[in-house]
Amino acid sequence: MSWLPEDFEHPVHEPVLDGYHLRPIRADDTEIDYPAVMGSRERLWSLYGLPWSWPPATMTVEQDRVDLARHEREAEAHQSFNYAFLDTAEGALYGCVYIDPPERPGADADISWWVVDNLVGTPVGAALDAFVPKWIASRWPFAQPRYPGIDLSWEEWLALPE
Repeated sequence: MSWLPEDFEHPVHEPVLDGYHLRPIRADDTEIDYPAVMGSRERLWSLYGLPWSWPPATMTVEQDRVDLARHEREAEAHQSFNYAFLDTAEGALYGCVYIDPPERPGADADISWWVVDNLVGTPVGAALDAFVPKWIASRWPFAQPRYPGIDLSWEEWLALPE
């Protein structure tokens, strides 16, 4: 049994606020993803290092491309979703939203997101923070979404039974 209804169609473009939107990430986003990730690497490691061992300090552009290609395939197969947070021109990546099947009981999806360092604490970062839970509630078929790192710590999430 799939974690999503058979007829579910994932969103392909979601406006977040004027000038910014979400869309599924693609392998050809590497040129904008890599500098966003590595430019915010220390903070991202503080968020995702424990659960995902990501992003490694030694990550190469090619490793990032392979990772993004995997995310692209997983979205096409409805296995999990990684959305890029982009400006209208899509000349820079400003963050990502992850929508994953739950690895642990108590939810029907695990959702997390991040923005680049220079958007933390700004109106754009706050707009994404406000948007994601509303978007999940209105466009996704989840009854019990879980937000690791927000509604429970990653340590608490890791302590849940598998």
